[in-house]
Amino acid sequence: MADRVAFVTGGTRGIGLGIARALARERWTLALGGTRPDADVADALGELRAEGVEVQYVRGDIAEPSDRARTLAALRDRFGAVNALVNNAGRAARVRADLLDAAEASFEELLRTNLQGPYFLTQAIARDQIARRQADRSFTASIVFVTSVSAAMASTNRGDYCVSKAGLSMAARLFAARLAPEGIPVFEIRPGIIATDMTAAVRDGVVESVNATIKPARPVR
Repeated sequence: MADRVAFVTGGTRGIGLGIARALARERWTLALGGTRPDADVADALGELRAEGVEVQYVRGDIAEPSDRARTLAALRDRFGAVNALVNNAGRAARVRADLLDAAEASFEELLRTNLQGPYFLTQAIARDQIARRQADRSFTASIVFVTSVSAAMASTNRGDYCVSKAGLSMAARLFAARLAPEGIPVFEIRPGIIATDMTAAVRDGVVESVNATIKPARPVR
């Protein structure tokens, strides 16, 4: 068994890759989830392996039950129970739309990816962690949910995304309450606007909006 294994979903780019880099520097063994082909993640994996740690890429869409089952089987086969799960994978709406015009298909897609997938992935991994801790009390375990400031901030042009992240935030609270007696802490991180692939299309507009709210400094008289 490897020591201190972390499974980071969406771990080959953006926030997930940043988390993976930090864990690699702390000598964690890494399992990274994602949907991109192996060739597209080779550079990220190589960068992390250069830190001298084991890195395994597990390709699959955790929103799909069959892919999620294959992912769990691969993790169990290689590592047994993982010490840390970082629920980072998520997506924005393919097309932003006003709340009164948004399509049901987009709503369903975001809830599957941003809420249903991580919810049931966490359920399965938490069971493994509990079983491992019952067999070995020295085994440490934790779970992290990467949600968003949109869990609490209303954005009427992306209601589907806000609802999915609000649901994920509640999932974090629920798992925290359920797993506390098992000695498994659960954490939530709510990023704001971070320079990632997902925010690239809207970043300039957001920066302009924020800058417009900042009043020029004036000397005190």
